[in-house]
Amino acid sequence: MAFEGLTGRLQNVLSKLRGKGKLTEDDVNEALREVRLALLEADVNFKVVKDFVAKVKEKAIGQEVMKSFTPGMVVIDIVNKELTALMGGTQSKLAKSNRPPTVVLMVGLQGAGKTTASSKLAKLLQKQNHRPLLVAADIYRPAAIKQLQVLGEQIKVPVFTLGDKTSPVDIAKGGLQHAKDNGNDYVIVDTAGRLHIDEQLMEELKQITAAVQPDETLLVVDAMTGQDAVNVAESFHSQLELTGVILSKLDGDTRGGAALSVKAVTGCPIKFASMGEKMDSLEPFHPERMASRILGMGDMLSLIEKAQSSIDAEKAAEMERKMRNAEFTFEDFLEQMEQVKKLGPLDQLLDMLPGANKMKGMKDLKVDDKQMGRVVAIVKSMTTEEKRKPELLNASRRKRIAAGSGTSIQDVNRLIKQFDDMRKMMKQFSSMMGPGGPKGMKNLKNKLGKGGGGFKFPFG
Repeated sequence: MAFEGLTGRLQNVLSKLRGKGKLTEDDVNEALREVRLALLEADVNFKVVKDFVAKVKEKAIGQEVMKSFTPGMVVIDIVNKELTALMGGTQSKLAKSNRPPTVVLMVGLQGAGKTTASSKLAKLLQKQNHRPLLVAADIYRPAAIKQLQVLGEQIKVPVFTLGDKTSPVDIAKGGLQHAKDNGNDYVIVDTAGRLHIDEQLMEELKQITAAVQPDETLLVVDAMTGQDAVNVAESFHSQLELTGVILSKLDGDTRGGAALSVKAVTGCPIKFASMGEKMDSLEPFHPERMASRILGMGDMLSLIEKAQSSIDAEKAAEMERKMRNAEFTFEDFLEQMEQVKKLGPLDQLLDMLPGANKMKGMKDLKVDDKQMGRVVAIVKSMTTEEKRKPELLNASRRKRIAAGSGTSIQDVNRLIKQFDDMRKMMKQFSSMMGPGGPKGMKNLKNKLGKGGGGFKFPFG
């Protein structure tokens, strides 16, 4: 997961500060040395790290911090605020033209994920009741047009193409006219990339820009390339005047340096981040929420928004009642697993839960299709009574269930352990939300949005 190493390092440093009732300047200096090393190891730009540490130090060594009753907490709060500022401070929204359609030009190097990001953005706009049009203007990469058509069909968004024999400038102009004629309010132009930045690529992009006057020029950068992504952003921005960045593959095994450097180096805000392979995995980038995740404080607002958009309200209310009354069974567990699958990979969800990375057993809790198949087989091998009363599952019953489901006793034991872990997690959610299922979820979101909720600083 992105930032995993950085999160671990920062939590260790800041937990030492948190435990101190009194802080000296040496304590702060020592902590900031560790923070500096952690950021450099995460591939954050050296100048960005230097400026960041200087700003935190300037604020952390003030008299009001040193004389505070909880100086460690105040320093952690300063780090959180400076991290947020580093990534842009507040969410930068997609432009909307006063005279539709709004034109979005997607640019970047080959392999960064432009075509996929274009489709994901179209899907996101579609969910917001817009009528996007995808324009296939990459005539050089083999099968680029076909790829966009396949993705467009998958998400039910129209794709405009004139084949690979027409110039990209004419394709972009034709796409814009098509959108005007057919009532599309967003035009997303997927352009060609190269393996490196060259004059021909830039000249073509400048011509497309002159022809369609985009409201947004978004650079798609692969977050896994780290510092190189920032260099690419700098080069593109100097010639094209980018309006924003989309970080692709942020869910990969990446150190996260690009996310923390790109805004400071280029001045371009990160507008979206892609957190997975699915078409609905593109998320608006919230600097304050990402800073909270990096520091291990979770991201309850994003988690609640995901739940509100994906989970059936009536089922959620019934499930909440069952959890509250300790009636949560293996039958419910199966249904819950299906609901959780709709939200995305479980490790990403746990990333949003404050302190979840420290909850025993939670790190290994994963859901994939193969595992889902095993889970279904195991649960279906239980009797109705066993499903409803998991406490009946003694050693001999577990052995019978393993034989009946074609799995091992270890698989059965693991599932029962995960069931208990999930029950604990669900109980925690239930108590945090308060009565009322989705209504409680909404109340919690409002509370969190105002800075409340008590989800700060889970270091210890």
